[in-house]
Amino acid sequence: MTNLVSRRTTLGLISLLGAAIVSMPTALSSYAADTKINVGALRFTSHAASFVAFERGYFKDEGLDVEFKFFQAAQPMAVAVASKDVDYAVTAISGGLISLAEKGAAKVIGGALMEDPAIDGQKILVSDAAFKDGVTEPSKLDGRSFAMTQSGSSFHYMGAKIAAKEGITVSFKPLQKVGAIIGALKSGQVDAWSIVPHIAKPLDGSGAVHIIGNVADYIPDYQVTVVFTSADKAANDRDTSMSFLRAFSKGADDFNAALVDKTAGDEAAEEMVKLVHKYVYTDRPYEKAAPSIRNGAMRISPNAALNTASVQDQLDWFKSEKLVKDSVTMDTLVDSSYVN
Repeated sequence: MTNLVSRRTTLGLISLLGAAIVSMPTALSSYAADTKINVGALRFTSHAASFVAFERGYFKDEGLDVEFKFFQAAQPMAVAVASKDVDYAVTAISGGLISLAEKGAAKVIGGALMEDPAIDGQKILVSDAAFKDGVTEPSKLDGRSFAMTQSGSSFHYMGAKIAAKEGITVSFKPLQKVGAIIGALKSGQVDAWSIVPHIAKPLDGSGAVHIIGNVADYIPDYQVTVVFTSADKAANDRDTSMSFLRAFSKGADDFNAALVDKTAGDEAAEEMVKLVHKYVYTDRPYEKAAPSIRNGAMRISPNAALNTASVQDQLDWFKSEKLVKDSVTMDTLVDSSYVN
């Protein structure tokens, strides 16, 4: 009897050990199989969905090992995606992005930041010198200079749409980087600009710059930024692309609940501001950065939904300005199989 028990015990231990040995490589291979991706971003609150998805493990849950690559303008990010230095990115539609899509190198697969009539959105700014010279509302920008990073940038689009609606003419001044634009606006080297509220409001509060209008009054329901990837990845790596969008959408939901709709409660809002501060206004102490992050929160499209009417309007404008080819269509730019 003793030998039988001993034999059964031994066989049981061997069976358990065998199961453990079989399961270990599976678990290890699953962990090792996390897909490494580079995600392009700007250090703006508007990119918070990606930051939240990273910090809260939503990317990891989808089997994605994310590393951020930071940029200072939209068009260089589009080039990085097309060259596959970056796998996914979130930024405004630019002439560069559309041209890369026309060449078969990039595709929009979702929506990100959006103008919502119920939420305080992007602002139109003027320098203190221009303000004192009577430029106190957008209609008075006639003949003035308007800052942009590059020709064909979202700033170019916004400035042109504002001017067209007011029936005025502005001259565009390319300054390459957001930091350079802020410096030029503060010193009066450029008259006007438009930008997200978390940047606009502190500038207005400094007294060196003044808010004179809202972009939403000129471009209602503007799809400010989009999610995009290389055309190759959109077509041939659907699993990774869908995983990215799912994680990104979870991050957007958390951000919207905490700081846009404010349904998650005060504690969640404070936690969200601290999370975003790891990436935005990192050169400022938390106490000084927090109000800007809170006051500048705009809605990020739930489920990465894309406002195709807004994208079509942007595409039509780029074509009208001869910044992209007339042959470019929505299907050229957007992979509709991903889009809500």
